Amino acid sequence: MNIEKLKDYEAEFLEQYPNGFDDRNFFPTMKSFNPLKLEEFAKEVLKKENFQNPSLAVDGFFKVVQKSVFVSLFDKLKLKDMIATLNSYEKDMLSIELYELLYGNKKEGFEGLVEFLAQYKLAKWTIISVVPYSLNRHQDYFIKPTTTKNIIKTFELEDLIYKPKPSFEFYDKYTKALDKMKSSIDKSLSPDNVGFTAFLRVVMESKDT
Repeated sequence: MNIEKLKDYEAEFLEQYPNGFDDRNFFPTMKSFNPLKLEEFAKEVLKKENFQNPSLAVDGFFKVVQKSVFVSLFDKLKLKDMIATLNSYEKDMLSIELYELLYGNKKEGFEGLVEFLAQYKLAKWTIISVVPYSLNRHQDYFIKPTTTKNIIKTFELEDLIYKPKPSFEFYDKYTKALDKMKSSIDKSLSPDNVGFTAFLRVVMESKDT
């Protein structure tokens, strides 16, 4: 892991935007996005008691994905169509995997959700990671494929090989690497975990221009 490069990027960024993400000159370059509002919404529609009703939990899952600006419209429509085909047993199975991911055995829930969605060709990093991030945006990370591959390459993250099919092993290792990087820089550059990876994306792109 190249922390020295990260610190160099941090210094250059703060020289231009001394207040980090609060800098008014920088804010217009960011998409209009309110992470706190998404978090509050996700915690309401995916609260524990909602999982007593599988249909309600699955509906909450879709609503969080739908509300997110990170997931493509194409994938949102595919997910909507898939959920419409599920019978009560399948909704029960999906809700169990979601519950484990969010409130139980995270590894089993993650892998179970990947396996379930893979049947419909929807086991994508964006769909898998958006819900944990939405509920725990300071602990969990949203995985955007292109940004992730660039972060691994640019900051020389050891033992991390990105693959299109999500895996908990990669997610866990990548999360720990990002946490270490995040702890090494000014807090103004990580208002939450998407904010931190957005900072990394911006500084990487600035080097390409």
